[in-house]
Order: sequence, then structure tokens, then C-alpha cells
Amino acid sequence: MVDEDRLTFGRAKECTICLDPGDAAISRIAGTITREGSVWWLTNASSTRPFAVADEYGFRSVLPPGRRVAVERPVTVLVDGSLAQHDLRLTPPSAPLPAGGPVAEPLTPAVPTEVGAAVVISAADRLAMVALFAGYLREPPQYDPHPRTYAAAAARLDWPRTTLVKRIEYLRARLDEAGVPGMTGHNALVGLAEYALSRELITRDDLRLLR
Repeated sequence: MVDEDRLTFGRAKECTICLDPGDAAISRIAGTITREGSVWWLTNASSTRPFAVADEYGFRSVLPPGRRVAVERPVTVLVDGSLAQHDLRLTPPSAPLPAGGPVAEPLTPAVPTEVGAAVVISAADRLAMVALFAGYLREPPQYDPHPRTYAAAAARLDWPRTTLVKRIEYLRARLDEAGVPGMTGHNALVGLAEYALSRELITRDDLRLLR
């Protein structure tokens, strides 16, 4: 870690690590790394955007807005932008972070972070996501952080598979158009799951909809 007690990263030019000042899909201050005593903490400083943390084995977890985690082993922070994914390698406590000093440039007016807040999520959209992502919401040992197949989710709802696919694809298209990263490509369902869970579009209480 760096010797200072605080490091910030995000799109704001005043951050210690400025990821991309022109990418409004990244929060102005996406995260902070601070020291409390001998413990370093990684905090999601955004009010809207999650980011992922991958441990030294490659296992990935999502850090929702406002949450923090102790950095006790080497981790990689993965921040999704609209055009690229930004990776930050954190190694406690002696190896330095790839950090530069704050950029000495005039502050620019804040640009709202694009998070798809204007996209209307219907009751049917929500039900479809609960069926697809129920594993994320269940308590152990039923906890399973992977999307179900379209066929399995559709069968759970007694819907035709094509109905579920069209609804989810249309939802992803609207979120993508609104600037939400991760809504296209081979990992799009995982991106949708992380977005829905971090924004609390679906919660554990919604499992009752499947009964």
C-alpha cells in the first residue's frame, strides 16, 4: 500500500487515480482505500455503481455502493466503464500501488453518473429477473451466485422460453442505451444480475413471487 492514509479512484480528475475523466458510466469517486490502524479498507464510495473485487485465486465478488472490505491479501479491483474495464491491483502492506499525485488541473463541473435510473422496470421485468437470479437471493446452502438458464427460469414461471428471453433482452437493451455497462456480450446476464442486486431492483423478499 502507499504510505498515505487515503487513496481515491474514479473519473474525477482530482482522484489519486483518475480512470477516465470522460466516461460518465464511472462514478466521480468510485472508491477509496484508507488505513485504520494497521488495516487497509477498500470502500465503494459511489452511491449508485457497484464494482467487483477479484482475489488472488480469481474468485470475483461484488462490492455494492457504500460497502467496504478489508484488504488483507492481494486483490484486483474491476471498475466497469462504458468503453473499457479498469483494473487496479492492490497488494498490502508493502508493495506500492500504481498511484500518482492528485492531478493539478482546475476542477470541472460534475457530470451525472449514468446508471439507467430512468429505465422503468415493470412487474414482469422484475419477476423475470427473480426467476433468473434466484440463486443469488437464497440463503446457504441454496445460495448460488450464477444466473439460471432461460429454460429453467421460464419453466419456473410457466412461461414460454421465448417470452422470457425477449423480455430480458429488451430490458438489457434499454439499460445499455441508458449507459449502464455490462449489458451486452457473453457475460451480460451476470452484468444484469449485479446491476439488479446492487440497485435493489430485486431483493430476497421477492423470492415469494416464485411460490
